[in-house]
Amino acid sequence: MPLGRHAILMTFRRELPDAETCTGGLLIRVDSANGIAAGQDDQPFTKVATWPAAAQPLGFWEEQAIAVLAEPEPRDWPSARQWLNGWDESRFALLSTALQVVAWQRNHRFCGRCGHSPRRISGEFAMHCDHCGHRNYPRISPCIITLVTHGDDLLLARSPRFPPGRYSTLAGFIEPGEAAEEAVHREVFEEVGVTIGRLRYFGSQSWPFPHSLMLGFFAEATSRRIRIDGVEIADAAWFTPRRLPPLPPSYSISRALIDRFLADRRPR
Repeated sequence: MPLGRHAILMTFRRELPDAETCTGGLLIRVDSANGIAAGQDDQPFTKVATWPAAAQPLGFWEEQAIAVLAEPEPRDWPSARQWLNGWDESRFALLSTALQVVAWQRNHRFCGRCGHSPRRISGEFAMHCDHCGHRNYPRISPCIITLVTHGDDLLLARSPRFPPGRYSTLAGFIEPGEAAEEAVHREVFEEVGVTIGRLRYFGSQSWPFPHSLMLGFFAEATSRRIRIDGVEIADAAWFTPRRLPPLPPSYSISRALIDRFLADRRPR
């Protein structure tokens, strides 16, 4: 994530515990609706002496080994977005990793090449099919996310899926064979009919809904006329820094793009 990167590295260590010497510790439980169980002290994990056999180790949280367990049924637990709203950004990496690993486990229960059941590989995020030799890893889908600006104005848009009133930056998946910069030009024009010129890379964020890697850009518009596609975009408009709609949550790279642009425009 572009903000708080050092705090993330200090808090969550991406080193899988040795299965031979570490069989318990902290455990995150994720239900089939991506609800997360509350543990002690209102944390999204609990301490257990022994992890269930199906638990997948994730790394170390504040130097304690931590794993995630995918529950097969909905449990009416607080949603992942509720947990992320309540946490600061330094803890985003832990839940993001847990949710993406759970999505991978649920969607790859059978080999994609031959249909047999694969086995989990200890020490890495991998499943191996002994029947055909195919090995699969968690899927990561690269996306672009872009704040389009014209002078001091920001172009923000609404998806039909957004909460009432919320506007955000533009985003879309990178297509096969396409460069990230090409995707920015294409997505902006497809969604709002605006052409852009100069691009500037901002940073990236692993986004666990369900398994995206968001590549963030600033883009300067060369046209201001908006023509929404009416499918992915329900509305779009130019906003000034003094008159902004409800914005994305603070933990998102979309909000980080907006906040950085606004900070750069403030008088020094």
